[in-house]
Amino acid sequence: MEMRRKDLQTSEEEAREFLARGEYGVLSTVGPDGEPYGVPLSYVYREGEIYFHSAPEGRKVDHLHAGAKASFCVVGATEVLPAKFSVRYESAIAFGEVRELEGNEMKQALAWLIEKYFPEFRKEGETCVENSGGRTRVFGLRVCELTGKRGR
Repeated sequence: MEMRRKDLQTSEEEAREFLARGEYGVLSTVGPDGEPYGVPLSYVYREGEIYFHSAPEGRKVDHLHAGAKASFCVVGATEVLPAKFSVRYESAIAFGEVRELEGNEMKQALAWLIEKYFPEFRKEGETCVENSGGRTRVFGLRVCELTGKRGR
């Protein structure tokens, strides 16, 4: 997708760095009824894919099964510049197709999430994953297109 403000566009490498560093992002989908839905998520970005978990049911899951395409936006470091009526920021928007993970692939994605958010509790996290008993679903958004932007 072509960006209108090319002077603010970052390289794809920088956009990948924003994704890797981000704490949370917003997943945007369109449901079976045509209604849009944006939901904030914790996530991990690895090997060209954004991984996130979900409850077994709900609006997010309904939307993910209605259409495989989604976008994901992450906003990194920000600073309000009052005297300039501006904001310094970094952001990335990924577009791609979502798929549900199972088996070892699902466990690996959960392990990456634990490593990112709770590294000091890795062992306890692994036990939690083993005992989840189907109460967690895991999805991957394979990034097909990625843009980054940095405001000055």
